[in-house]
Amino acid sequence: MNWQIALPEIVLALSGMAILLFGVLYRRDASVPCNMLTLGAFLVAAFLVLSTPDGSGYGDLFVVDAFSRFVKILILAGAALALMLSFDYNRHEGIARFEFPVLILFAVVGMMTMVSAANLMTLYLGLELQLISLYVVTAFNRTAIRSSEAALKYFVLGALASGLLLYGISLVYGFAGSTSFAALASALNAPGGASPGLVVGIVFVIAGLVFEVSAVPFHMWTPDVYEGAPTPVTVFIGTAPKVAGMALLLRTLSTPFGHLSLDWRLLIELVSLGSMILGALAAIGQTNFKRLMAYSAIGHMGYTLIGLAAGTEAGLRGALIYLVVYVFMNVGIFAGIIAMRRHGRVFEQISDLAGLARTDPALALAFAVFLFSMAGIPPLAGFFGKLYVFLAAVQAGMWTLAIIGVLTSVVGAYYYIRIVKVMFMDAPAPAIDQRPAMVSFVAAATGLFTVFFVLFSAPIVAAAQAAAQVLFG
Repeated sequence: MNWQIALPEIVLALSGMAILLFGVLYRRDASVPCNMLTLGAFLVAAFLVLSTPDGSGYGDLFVVDAFSRFVKILILAGAALALMLSFDYNRHEGIARFEFPVLILFAVVGMMTMVSAANLMTLYLGLELQLISLYVVTAFNRTAIRSSEAALKYFVLGALASGLLLYGISLVYGFAGSTSFAALASALNAPGGASPGLVVGIVFVIAGLVFEVSAVPFHMWTPDVYEGAPTPVTVFIGTAPKVAGMALLLRTLSTPFGHLSLDWRLLIELVSLGSMILGALAAIGQTNFKRLMAYSAIGHMGYTLIGLAAGTEAGLRGALIYLVVYVFMNVGIFAGIIAMRRHGRVFEQISDLAGLARTDPALALAFAVFLFSMAGIPPLAGFFGKLYVFLAAVQAGMWTLAIIGVLTSVVGAYYYIRIVKVMFMDAPAPAIDQRPAMVSFVAAATGLFTVFFVLFSAPIVAAAQAAAQVLFG
């Protein structure tokens, strides 16, 4: 059965159950040791991911290759950084309970299972494990009404998306006779393999997966969930699940449905265009920093989808590089948002950053780096992320996508640079509290990555190239 290929997921799942049992039996506050144990489990899982050889197992339900390894490492990095940002925040907000890291851990198990899925049913099981954990952590601050409201909206729309996905899977199975990626690829490669019913099924599958990356038109939950969830949960939702969802789209559409690219490519183009335009325009009027980042995330997922719409190896490579860059930029900005605290009270309005350059120059500089990178200003990491996907679109002859992408980047630069103006030119607001050491560490680490990406990007580009070759091999 070759069960060893799922060893990272098995170890993580067993670690989650052990940490949960430890938290229940520990007589004192177990949040701190459970946090550290979870970080240790992520580190062990990362080592196992890198050391697990390629192969498939469990009746070809599960596969390990260069693509899955690349994405799993990125998921683990995003989850670990989000968990590190939760240490001080959860303690201040009175939600430092040992169940939090356990739920994060089980969500990661679901994401890693999704990434290695070689069957539509494995895909769905991993997706549901992830979503159930995310619904709970979104409502983790039980005393905050907006947290419960955000979780309810997330749950209702997530259930709808799961229904669409399951309906699409049932149509695919009914018209193709299998849910295995390999069997679907063989069947669809045969003459007359794509019936109209099968194409409709693929559309429903795409709809369910597009919800995961909060792309248009299934983006409605994003602003409310970003604003209402505890900020470390927002960091987590904005990084690891986005990576896993985009990886699902890349693998599902490139592997079993790759021969039908002419049927689904236009749909992905429309989703990409809609996400870029909405993300750029809807963010302009936002005053809450977390809601602005929600619309920004919608736009960035649109940029990433350009790589998938291109339908080439260069396009998939560009999408993977963009995901790496986006995770570190996103974590860095939210580290700054978590640091926005005065007299123990959290502030999330953009106006609360007024004059930050005079009261906390280091934090203002970090914010400026991340915001300029989000806008795609060279030589920061965000510029190179957009460069790779735009080049892939041009090489594939998709000039409309590339031009709209550049234009929406210009519009996005307006609201990013507006925040920089508030920090450096407006009259200063009262000074913020001293930053927690862990928040400063995460902000510094992600800031250095963003600034010096150009110097050490070669290994990341090579790993993304190898991952893309797997899907085209």
